[in-house]
Amino acid sequence: MQADMAAATVAEVDPSTAEGGAAFSDVQNTVWDESQLRKYPFQTKPIPRLCHTDPRAELLINNEEPVVLTNTNLVHPALKWDISYLQENIGNGDFSVYIAENHKFLYYDEKKMANFENFVPKSRRMEMKFSEFVEKMHRTQDQEGEERVYLQQTLNDTVGKKIVVDFLGFNWNWINKQQAKRNWGQLTSNLLLIGMEGNVTPAHYDEQQNFFAQIKGHKRCILFPPDQFECLYPYPVHHPCDRQSQVDFENPDFERFPNFKNLVGYETVVGPGDVLYIPMYWWHHIESLLNGGVTITVNFWYKGAPTPKRIEYPLRAHQKVAIMRNIEKMLGEALGNPQEVGPLLNMMIKGRYDQDFV
Repeated sequence: MQADMAAATVAEVDPSTAEGGAAFSDVQNTVWDESQLRKYPFQTKPIPRLCHTDPRAELLINNEEPVVLTNTNLVHPALKWDISYLQENIGNGDFSVYIAENHKFLYYDEKKMANFENFVPKSRRMEMKFSEFVEKMHRTQDQEGEERVYLQQTLNDTVGKKIVVDFLGFNWNWINKQQAKRNWGQLTSNLLLIGMEGNVTPAHYDEQQNFFAQIKGHKRCILFPPDQFECLYPYPVHHPCDRQSQVDFENPDFERFPNFKNLVGYETVVGPGDVLYIPMYWWHHIESLLNGGVTITVNFWYKGAPTPKRIEYPLRAHQKVAIMRNIEKMLGEALGNPQEVGPLLNMMIKGRYDQDFV
């Protein structure tokens, strides 16, 4: 997949890499600097940054490779959104707000918590009004402690009239064409994300296509192709943190996760008006820049295209990930206990599939 990416990445960007940082020569940047980026022990290459009308951008999306798209006007009416505008106009609905003990917001599926009795989530979800969230965020900022908050809420029909007007003014014509051209399934949700500076969403992958539209502030996005599965050690499918990496990027345990040292990422920093295409099954680690203020983002999530009737071999990396997921799910169901999946897989593999036969 990495070789494919290098071949298909026809954008004229500097291919040089930087240890623990990024090659950002393609971005004329005056609003942030590298001191606002956290340091990690792996190399990165830049994600191409192209005008949405550039044919090279189409090639990348067709090939399910990431690209930053400019000038889409996808969320143009929302570029005026800030905390005070939203507080005035977003309505009186309930919003999901996550509260974490530090800057890392590791996602977990509450429905799977029963499978692992000793699992203790590192963050908790609370429902609150938008004004309560703003108050909580300001209080958290003033305390200058480790605790952070992060609003993550699907936009729904409880929002006020002005937000509805802004939403209807999104460039649906452009994004609907993207969906139709690639035979993607339906739009499943628009997730509104409002985060404090320095908030981190650790590396994970989604089983949907994503146009990640930045509205306010800047976010650093580090992506990894599906073929780096072995370097990122996802939790088991039945674990609440399914699809998340077990590796702590800031303090990796190389004894437990030796392949992490082979990791190579693709990265960018997105600002207001930028749209990052995050392909299905691509890992992504997202951080609001340090000392960069509040960030606002809206995700556009689509179901992937239906499985082709004629399968082409060799399979691509994301198809193998899907197969592995299905095997784990089927075993859990057949055994009647998710805890038995690991021992059974070990019994199948050890001494049989983990050695070369003469």
